[in-house]
Amino acid sequence: MTRPDRRALLAVLAALAAAPAAPAQPAPWPARPVRMVVPFPPGGPTDIVARVLAERMSRSLGQPIPVENRSGANGNIGNEAVAKADPDGHTVLYNTSSIALSPALYTRLSYDVLRDLAPVVQTATVPLVLAVNPALPVRDVRGFVEHLRARPHELSYGSAGAGNVPHLAAFLLLRSQGLEAVHVPYRGSAPALVDAAGGQVQFRTDTVNSALPLVREGRLRALAVTYPRRLAQLPEVPTIAETLIPGFDVGAWQGIMVPARTPPAIIERLNTAAMEALADPDVRAKLAEQGAEPLGSTPEEYGRVLRDETARWRQVIAASGVRLE
Repeated sequence: MTRPDRRALLAVLAALAAAPAAPAQPAPWPARPVRMVVPFPPGGPTDIVARVLAERMSRSLGQPIPVENRSGANGNIGNEAVAKADPDGHTVLYNTSSIALSPALYTRLSYDVLRDLAPVVQTATVPLVLAVNPALPVRDVRGFVEHLRARPHELSYGSAGAGNVPHLAAFLLLRSQGLEAVHVPYRGSAPALVDAAGGQVQFRTDTVNSALPLVREGRLRALAVTYPRRLAQLPEVPTIAETLIPGFDVGAWQGIMVPARTPPAIIERLNTAAMEALADPDVRAKLAEQGAEPLGSTPEEYGRVLRDETARWRQVIAASGVRLE
């Protein structure tokens, strides 16, 4: 090689060394199955809705979305697992409104709902129904209020446990009308419903999907629903908002969250997949079977819901005096 050739070669090598490196391309996402953590037991209404959405979302994302049940501590075990997971978009949380109650309910939480988790989409809400034992001599919600007002502390209501949405919905209703009744917490919704039907407790508020079978059998009488509009499953039952408390709206809502610091592009793709699922007629029909009303939102809208609901329930829980370890 002649000296001019060597000089030319060295010049080329120097130019290549000085050239900026091409930016690394982000790895394609999802690169593997996306795990959806449901912080409640398998087979329950939340789990069923999550599985319906996961199956439809997997078609949009091109990867399976297996559901993993991590139940316990009112959802906090599963919530914490996702809050501490890698923020790479391959672990998501299917949460319920209990996540907005936990900061006020529990004296110690190992994660911060608004700091350690990022909102993706609000998926659905399950309205509640105020139901009474048929032996109670009331036919509507106003008659119910008058009956309780004349008997302070004489009647009792059951719940699936202290501090959940059905319990606090009943507390809100009673407090708004200056009523007093005895709260009887149970270990789960099923035994509370059985005792309401049997007359051991006189009334309760519960999700419509849980109460509906007993209402249809005539073992409970539905007086009102907590949703802003009447439900297709109970079209003859009025809302509390139209009969007693304008603007009353309490539901067991659900949504999807991811670990904080998950890339915004991944959050947007998850949101798009969820919105496509919620628009699917087959998905909507399956949600209706569970008494769930499909919603849908942007991540920003769901973030506002989480902040507003966390503040709202903090006030209600403080008034109720409920605290959990």
